[in-house]
Amino acid sequence: MVNPVQDAAALKAILDEVVKEVREAAPGIRDQAVAEAEEHGRPAPAKADFETFGIAVHTRTGELVASGNAGVSFPIQSISKVFALEVALEAIGEKLWKRIGREPSGDPFNSIIDLERDKGIPRNPFINAGALVVCDILVGLGGKAGPNRHVVRLLEKLLEDSTLDFDPRVMDSNRTGGDLNRSLMFMASHYGNLRHPVDKVMEAYIHQCAITLDCRGLARAGRFLMLDDPDDADEVTVAAARRARRILAVMMLCGQYDGSGDFAYRVGLPAKSGVGGGILAVAPHRASIAVWSPALDPMGNSWLGTLGLELLTKKTDWSVFGRARR
Repeated sequence: MVNPVQDAAALKAILDEVVKEVREAAPGIRDQAVAEAEEHGRPAPAKADFETFGIAVHTRTGELVASGNAGVSFPIQSISKVFALEVALEAIGEKLWKRIGREPSGDPFNSIIDLERDKGIPRNPFINAGALVVCDILVGLGGKAGPNRHVVRLLEKLLEDSTLDFDPRVMDSNRTGGDLNRSLMFMASHYGNLRHPVDKVMEAYIHQCAITLDCRGLARAGRFLMLDDPDDADEVTVAAARRARRILAVMMLCGQYDGSGDFAYRVGLPAKSGVGGGILAVAPHRASIAVWSPALDPMGNSWLGTLGLELLTKKTDWSVFGRARR
């Protein structure tokens, strides 16, 4: 096999194949999704949501290759939790884990029962309760004014000073319909694990979830997670590499909510999904990968995005579990 990391033309051909195969599979997947929705009394997914799919890959050698609807912007939603975790770990280090666990939850991502069971300590930083505690930490960091300016500033830096856009519909929806998230914060506060006003933390969370990127931008933003073995490593770079390895571990275990085990089996890469339909995946030492398609499975992960990543890893042999024998 040609190493696609070293050959942009070969990688482009692979991505085009992935897009073609995903689009061919989309009608059957939609039929499956409709049948499951009817069986469980859920609204059927929209047909149009299965008609778009984008993918972009940023390799370690600096190539950015894309295919499909990779230029369509979408709210990154819970993918923002990866960048918030990076800011918090850089700021306070291992002390973070006194307030948040590192285990899969086994419950829905917005479960308040799980938070009560663990006396205000969220199971991991990617469920909503954990992300809100991370936001509470960021609110306490000070610095530039504005809700969660820390995550915005990190993304602007990763995107080389690009100005970010925000999805107004996501901001309005989270403000008017965020009662469960507020309840999670009140529960955490009851156990002494929220240090700032609920409304202030909520605004920080709303702003990071409403950030919009396309697949190209998201793949570029994820580069910091793949460069974890620098040849000439100064102290700052070594610290960043250690954070990246820890973040990738949590992404592998918890990044797709209750679908993380199935995703690890099918794809074999650390990843984080968002209900905007995006998924950020990382092939360590190789590439940062972003996919997008808005139709979501019952776990809140992109149907076609997951399939696209599964096809990509089969075609490239990118997996944290080693290369397949041929």
